Amino acid sequence: MSVSLATELGVRRLLVVAGQAPSVLNTQPWRFRVVDREFVEVFADPDRRLRISDPRGRNQYVSCGAALFNLRLAVRTAGQRPLVWLLPIPEEEPELLAAVRMGGPLPVPEEYRELYDLIPVRRTSRHPFADRVLPRAVRAELRQAAGREGAGLVFLDRHATDDMLDYAAIAEEELGHDHDYRAELAAWTMPGTHYDGLPGYVHGPRPLRDPAPVRDFGLQAGKAEFEERPQLAVLTTMGDRPADWLRAGQALQRVLLVAARHGVSASFLNQSLDLRDMRKRRDPHHRRGHPQMIIRLGYGLPVARSPRRPAAELEAV
Repeated sequence: MSVSLATELGVRRLLVVAGQAPSVLNTQPWRFRVVDREFVEVFADPDRRLRISDPRGRNQYVSCGAALFNLRLAVRTAGQRPLVWLLPIPEEEPELLAAVRMGGPLPVPEEYRELYDLIPVRRTSRHPFADRVLPRAVRAELRQAAGREGAGLVFLDRHATDDMLDYAAIAEEELGHDHDYRAELAAWTMPGTHYDGLPGYVHGPRPLRDPAPVRDFGLQAGKAEFEERPQLAVLTTMGDRPADWLRAGQALQRVLLVAARHGVSASFLNQSLDLRDMRKRRDPHHRRGHPQMIIRLGYGLPVARSPRRPAAELEAV
């Protein structure tokens, strides 16, 4: 793979790879700019920010952090060192979240090649998972993946999982009474309502039992029996500021790619975090850090890919 910034083809390949990152409600809220054929800059796209459910911009930063990880991985797999600056000039360009420079040559470990090849394979699945426990070695590898990006991954025990499912159900019920929230959710998930013409992204069936281990996006196709014991993990950072959100996004994507390498699927259960953000509350500092993502992990069947923005739309002016 060539990712040379000296050619239009190389730039296009970088944009395609970065744009395959996961994002909140599949908003893909990023743009990129190549500067002097030396840097790639990552911008938050203000037109794709969730104004109601993400007033602090936290989810947008996490999403852009995931795209930044893909960008780094593409550069690294091309045999070059990615030199990264987070929030390089926040006072002058607050929407400029990161800059990546192509550094000197480096050998490419097989691990990086494997993760790069998994970028188009990774999926978010809202379908039932098998009642099969993740092996201890896989959990350890996922925790290590988060740690390499300066984040933590806390697997919840049975009691904490039950509590988290209850919190998600309570938050979803409260959010369901917010007209503006429901309208924003529908605008990004319902077919025919997406403002830029993309179809709504993949939905799964509605769980037969409560509390549900998946979010209710209002368009579940049928009903299904989900796993009896969902396996939840919380991605955390020691701080709760924009730079921490970008680190969380990079950690999230590394975790998801490592999970895909082991055939592990993932979805997200972030209603309680959305409600926290909408109320403009901050978590008190505690030993395990600030929750940034609540991840459901397990073994599921392959699912369709969510629609992606054309690469031509991703270049910032």
